[in-house]
Amino acid sequence: MKVVRAAMRSLVEWMGCYDAVAETLNARWGGGHSKGTVSRKMNGALDWTLPDVIALEDAAGRYPVTRILARRMGGGGVPADGSLISASSSIAKESGEALAAILSAQQSSCADDCAQAIKEVDDAVEALRIARGRLEARMASEGARVVPVRATGSAA
Repeated sequence: MKVVRAAMRSLVEWMGCYDAVAETLNARWGGGHSKGTVSRKMNGALDWTLPDVIALEDAAGRYPVTRILARRMGGGGVPADGSLISASSSIAKESGEALAAILSAQQSSCADDCAQAIKEVDDAVEALRIARGRLEARMASEGARVVPVRATGSAA
C-alpha cells in the first residue's frame, strides 16, 4: 500500500497543488472532492479510490499505479513502438529520480521515504524494460535472434 501511496503522491506533486487535484477529480467524476479531501488522502486518513487513480493517471499521462498492479500479474508485454531516443530519455529521468529517492531514504527514518524510493526504482526498471523491448523488437524486425544476456556474478 505504501508503494501505491507513493505513486499517488508523485501524481499529486506533478499536478502542483491539492486544488488542481480536486478540480481534476471533480471534472472527471463530478463534485465531492475538495482540497481537504485530497489532503486527507495524502496523509493516509482516507484511501485513494480506483476512480481517483484513473483520473489522475489519465490527467498526467503516466500510469504508475496501473504498472504496479500489472506487475502483480507477472509483467505483460512491452510496447515495441516508439523511439529509442525517448526510451533513453525516460531511463535518464527515472534513474535520476530513483537515485535521489534512494539517497533521501538513506538519510530518513521514515518508511514513506523508503516506499517512495521503491516506487522510483520500479519506474526506472520499467523504463529499462521498455527500452529492452524496443531493442528486441528492432532486432526481430531485422531477422536477428534475441539471446538473453546473464551476468556472471563476479566482478574482477
